[in-house]
Amino acid sequence: QEQLVESGGGSVQAGGSLRLSCLDSGNTYSNYCMGWFRQAPGKEREGVAAIDSDGTTSYADSVKGRFTISKDNAKNTLYLRMNSLKPEDTAMYYCAAEPGRANCLNNEYSYWGQGTQVTVSS
Repeated sequence: QEQLVESGGGSVQAGGSLRLSCLDSGNTYSNYCMGWFRQAPGKEREGVAAIDSDGTTSYADSVKGRFTISKDNAKNTLYLRMNSLKPEDTAMYYCAAEPGRANCLNNEYSYWGQGTQVTVSS
């Protein structure tokens, strides 16, 4: 059973940076998608960034140029580096994983972490 545990959230002022981590245990798939999603109060969950098992990345327009997704396979850890943070980035951030490798940013995901809160103040 795949388990995902996020960490690295916190409070930061606008313009600041954070790096989220997601420890992925139990992933035995050779082809997969992994992604970061966020949900703010009163809003729908949205895809932020995704990466497939070949290392191909995709980003939501709202974070392009500011966020970077990466994966350290040796550490089984997914990262999201967030720079130039804005108040509208405030949300609960979740990592997710799904076997298979297609349209990762818009894929349906089966495995989810518990989330980590990111708060950006102006």
